[in-house]
Parts: sequence; structure tokens; C-alpha cells
Amino acid sequence: MRKIVFMMGISLDGYMEGPDREIDWHRVDEELLQHMNVVSRTFGGILSGRVTHELMAGYWPTADQDPEASPTTVEFAGIWREVPKIVFSRTLKPGPGEWHTTVMPEVAPEAIRALKEQPGGDLVIDGANLATTFLEHDLVDEFRVYVHPVLVGTGNRMFHPGKTFADRPLRLIETHTFGNGVVLLRHERDRG
Repeated sequence: MRKIVFMMGISLDGYMEGPDREIDWHRVDEELLQHMNVVSRTFGGILSGRVTHELMAGYWPTADQDPEASPTTVEFAGIWREVPKIVFSRTLKPGPGEWHTTVMPEVAPEAIRALKEQPGGDLVIDGANLATTFLEHDLVDEFRVYVHPVLVGTGNRMFHPGKTFADRPLRLIETHTFGNGVVLLRHERDRG
């Protein structure tokens, strides 16, 4: 069965975005981008909200046409275009088959469980707001958190204050430190 994986880059103080949604403090270098390419090739699909999808769709469909794009950027652009995407939105209306995108109006737990039963790679949640909804329904099986060695101070936190997800133990399954100081912390939901 496929897993639902929440994958997010955060600052050391727990922010995924600055106060104006900026992420320019992320320490993405060639080593980290190559890692993301390897991991992304295994995705069975990307699950995102409208805002995150529109941010990605505003850059990645043509990123490989930039003559100054690195080989890893060119590679990721192709991966992003080809991986199936499900966008949870009541307002987004993509063109038919646009970048393999399907729109669903809401997170319906039974529909998500049915997606997990389908063959293919794991399904990756892209965005903290959507992840909160998945967490509320206890649908997240794994967390891959990339901690960037910076302090942002304010902005959008990875987990929303006031939301509690008590009694959901996790098990550490991997750590990795990249040359730029980013640390991957990988945990899976302990359902035993």
C-alpha cells in the first residue's frame, strides 16, 4: 500500500515561510536538489492546495527552458511536469490534463484511502495547510522534514498553533545531514 508522506522544508525555529510567504532563506544547493530529484522520481503523486500548486506551476513547467538552468533544475522540471498531481481546491480550474493535474474539491478520507490502495509510488503532501487537514483525519504515514540552519522569527509555521494531534507516536527511521547544513529528519507514524 502506498504511503501519504508530508515533506517540508522548515527553519530551525519551525517556519516553512517567512511573513510574506518568502522561502528565499531555504538552503537549496546542487546536492540537495539532486537528492530531491532522486526522491521525487519515486512519487506516485503530489497532493497540494491551490496556492502551493499555483506557485509551483508558475515556475516549474518552463524552468528547463532557461539557458542558465543547472542540469538538476532541468531534471526536476521534467519530473514535476510528469508526476501526477492532485490539487485540493474549490476554485482552481486547470485545463484538461494540464501537467497531469486533477482537482478535488476537498479532502475526503475515504477517497484518500482509496488512492493509497492504488498501485504506484507514495503520495506526497506539498503544503502545511493541506497537511493540517490530513493530520486532522490521521492520514499522514510519514514525515520528511528538511531543517534549514536559519532562524526566520515569524511567518507561517509548519504546524498551526492550537491544533493538537495527541496520541500519535512517531518512529525515527532516517537522518541525513547535507553539506550545506540542512538536516533531513524522517519519521513514520507508529500505528502499532
